[in-house]
Amino acid sequence: MKTLAGVDLLKTPAVIKTLAFLFISITFFYFGKRWSESDGYQQLIFFSPSASSDATGQRRPPSVALSPNLGMSFNLSSLINPGSDEYGQPPSAPTLDSSPPAVPVTAPPPPPPPPPPPPSQITRFGIIDENGTMSENFEVGNFDPNFVDDWKNNGSEIQADGGKEGGDGSRITIKRYQLCPETMREYIPCVDNVEAIKKLNSTEKGEKFERHCPEKDKGLNCLIAAPKGYRQPIPWPRSRDEVWFNNVPHTRLAEDKGGQNWIYKDKDKFKFPGGGTQFIHGADQYLTQISQMVSDITFGRHIRVVLDIGCGVASFGAYLLSQNVITMSIAPKDVHENQIQFALERGVPAMVAAFATRRLLYPSQAFDLIHCSRCRINWTRDDGILLLEVNRMLRAGGYFAWAAQPVYKHELVLEEQWEEMLNLTTRLCWELVKKEGYIAIWRKPMNNTCYLSRGADANPPLCEPNDDPDIVWYTDLKACITRLPKNGYGANVTDWPARLYNPPDRLQTIQMDAVISRNELFRAESKYWNEIISGYIRAWHWKKIKLRNVLDMKASFGSFAAALIEHQMDCWVLNVVPVSGPNTLPVIYDRGLLGVMHDWYFYYLPMISFFFLVSCPTFLLSAIPTAKVLLSSMIELHNMHQV
Repeated sequence: MKTLAGVDLLKTPAVIKTLAFLFISITFFYFGKRWSESDGYQQLIFFSPSASSDATGQRRPPSVALSPNLGMSFNLSSLINPGSDEYGQPPSAPTLDSSPPAVPVTAPPPPPPPPPPPPSQITRFGIIDENGTMSENFEVGNFDPNFVDDWKNNGSEIQADGGKEGGDGSRITIKRYQLCPETMREYIPCVDNVEAIKKLNSTEKGEKFERHCPEKDKGLNCLIAAPKGYRQPIPWPRSRDEVWFNNVPHTRLAEDKGGQNWIYKDKDKFKFPGGGTQFIHGADQYLTQISQMVSDITFGRHIRVVLDIGCGVASFGAYLLSQNVITMSIAPKDVHENQIQFALERGVPAMVAAFATRRLLYPSQAFDLIHCSRCRINWTRDDGILLLEVNRMLRAGGYFAWAAQPVYKHELVLEEQWEEMLNLTTRLCWELVKKEGYIAIWRKPMNNTCYLSRGADANPPLCEPNDDPDIVWYTDLKACITRLPKNGYGANVTDWPARLYNPPDRLQTIQMDAVISRNELFRAESKYWNEIISGYIRAWHWKKIKLRNVLDMKASFGSFAAALIEHQMDCWVLNVVPVSGPNTLPVIYDRGLLGVMHDWYFYYLPMISFFFLVSCPTFLLSAIPTAKVLLSSMIELHNMHQV
C-alpha cells in the first residue's frame, strides 16, 4: 500500500510540472553548449580562446584580427576642419609607416556653443478698442510704485497725477468708499434726488416720479449694504410664491393690500397667493379669462412681450412666465414703498417707471400686449397724451387690456370716464374687441389706413413724418399719433420662439455703420454668444449656480440673452442699449426680449441689489472713457448687484 501511495504522489500536478521544467532546462543547456562549440558561433566574435582549423584540418593557435588601417597616420586637425590643415594647406594623403603604431591623441572637445540671446522684450502697449483692434491712442499718467500698498494697508486718501507728461494734467483724489447709512438702503439716485425735486416748477403731472439724476460731481459716493439679516434669495421657481422677509423688510404693503390677496407675512417670509386688486381669485384664472375673451391672444406664441403698468408685486408677470411670456412690470416708487423690490426679489422683470411728462425708455412697437389693472392713471387727461404713449409702445395689431372700475361700475362719474375712454380710443382707431366683466380689450390697427381716413382737423393729429418714435432718452411726450411704417416693419414679426432666431425687418432701419452685411452680423453675433455661453456652462457650471436676474450692459442685438434661452438657462435678461451706440432696442424687442435705453455716464434708475449676474462685453473700453465716470458707474453696479 505504501508503494502505491508513493506512485500516486509522483502523479500529482506539482511534481509533474517540476520534472517537466527540469527536463526543458537540461535540453536548452545541452543545445546551448553544442552551439557555442560550433563554427557558426566563431563567426559572431572577433576573438576566441579556442583554436580553429585551417584548410588542411590542422588546428591553428589563437589569433587576433588586425584592422586594415594599421600603420596609417592621420592629421587630426584635418579631420576637425576638413577643408584645410592648421597651416591652411589642403590635407595630405595618408602614408604607410612601418614603425609601430603611435598611441592616438585625443583631440580637445570643441568649445560649448554660445548661450541663446535673451528673448526680446515686448515694447508695444495699447488697449483693445470697441472694434476689437489694438489702439495706441491713450494716455498714461505718472505711476506711483507705492500706490497699491498704501491703498491696501490703510485706505487713506491717495493722490495721483494724471494727464499729459510733466504732471500738468488733472489731479484726482481716490478714497476708499464707505458704507451708506442704513436710511439709504433703498436709495435710487435718479429717483430719490430730493434737491432736484425741490426745484421742479410743478409736480401735479407726476414729475416727481420721473428720473432726476444728480450732477456728475454730486453722485452717490458710498456703497449700499445688504439689509440686516439678509439671506441667500430663494431660488426660482419657489421665489415666485415666497421670499425672505429680511431681504425686503416692508410691512406697509402687506398691511394695505393683505385683503386683496396680494401678499401676506408668514413668520420669516413674505408669501404671494397670486392675487391682485382686480383678480383676487388668482392670476391664473385672470389670464385664462383674457385668453378666452380674444382667441388671437395666444400666450407664448403670438403674445410674447408684455408691459404691466402699475404692477404691484408683479404677480401678473410672474404667472405669465410659465406660459413663455416675458413681462416688463413697472410702477412708481410711491407711498406703497418700493413695490419693484418685491418683484425683483421674486425673480420677475421689473423697473421703476412712471407715466408723467417724458417718454418711457422703450422703443416704438415694443409690446405685444399692454396691461393696466387699477393702475391709477387718468388716460384721458391732456388730450389723451398718456394713452398716446401707450399707442407708441404698442405693436401694430397689439392689444391693450384695461381692468378698472369704469369698465363695469354704473356710477355716474365712472360712466362718464368710460365714455371719455371710448371716445379717445375711437379717435386712436383702436377697436374695442371685447368687454367682459371688469375687463375691456382694445386692438391697435395694423397700418395707417384708419389714421389717414380721418379729417384734416382730427384730434389727436398724426406726428410729423420726421418724428423718430424710437428716440426716448429725455424726450418729452407728444400729443400726436405715432405713424406706423409703410413697409409694415414691426407688425409682421413671427410667432415665438421662431422670432428669437430670425433677423427682424427693423434690423435694416438701425443707424449703424454696416449696410449690406447686417443679417450676417446678426447671425455672427448669435453664433459667438452661443459658443461663449456653452463654454461658461461647461467650465463654470452656470446651470448649478441658479442665475435668475441678469443685466447685459451693452446688449447690441440681444444675442447674449438669446444664447441663455437657447441653452435653457432659467433666467431673464435686461438688455441695456447705451445712448452712445446704435439704438438696437427695436431689434431686441422684435426678437421677443426685454431692453431699455441708458446712458452709463449717469446712475441707473430702476433697481438696487437685485442682479445675480452683470455682463459687460467691451463695456469698460467703449462706453466709459473717463476714470471718474467709471468709478461712479462701478459703484452703481455694486449697488444694483445681488449680494
